[in-house]
Amino acid sequence: MRYPAAEKLEIIRLVERSSLSVRRTLAQLGIPRSTFYRWYEGYLARGAGALEDGQSAPRHVWNKLPPPIAEAVVGLALQQPELSPRELATAFVDQQQYFVSEASVYRLLKAHDLITSPAFILLKAADHFAQPTTAINQSWQTDFTYLRVIGWGWFYLSIVLDDFSRYILAWKLCTTMTATDVADTLTIALRSSGLERVRVRHRPRGCGARGRLLYPRPRSATEWPNPLDHGEEKGRGEPEEQHPVQCLQRADQLPAIFQI
Repeated sequence: MRYPAAEKLEIIRLVERSSLSVRRTLAQLGIPRSTFYRWYEGYLARGAGALEDGQSAPRHVWNKLPPPIAEAVVGLALQQPELSPRELATAFVDQQQYFVSEASVYRLLKAHDLITSPAFILLKAADHFAQPTTAINQSWQTDFTYLRVIGWGWFYLSIVLDDFSRYILAWKLCTTMTATDVADTLTIALRSSGLERVRVRHRPRGCGARGRLLYPRPRSATEWPNPLDHGEEKGRGEPEEQHPVQCLQRADQLPAIFQI
């Protein structure tokens, strides 16, 4: 709680005139002794003017770039406008032997309106599908959900989803991701829906149809790979290698779609 200077002076005079001890008087007033003695020392040294609350000066930011360094960074950005903030930070450290972080360079360039807009077009999702389903059991979708269990490895939840109702027709918790696991889940979905068969309408690029593993089977539970590590894309026009690791579901691909 902040006290005005006049109230502080009144408290000091009240304590001086009190017949009780300083400790008991301050306890009844509810004022800490350290606070009172700080007021009192200033009052004895500089008078009543010392009881006024001073303006709190802003704290110095220890990692703020000095003005000469900031000007040098901006100058380098103007000389090499093709460099990104990360590349500018690296080039500045190499040339000036003075460390600046990528975040500091980005904030500095943004303050000087030197951040260029991204050189790509953002696509907006449509409000509805181009060919939406109109009833249940017209189109099904399959998907895998990755579940990591600490101390064991990865589980894979295989599901079959009805496109119209968004109802999960069947699910199976697997320790691998194979076409066989999808076929088993599809069999459960057929049994629960009462249908006899479905036709594959879409299969993701690279999806194995012979039950091959999406990832090689590890030798132990601690060797399960991260399902988000899909590796690098092949160059355009390069033939795909015949490898036992087949892609059944990727983060950048649609799930398999079955038409009833």
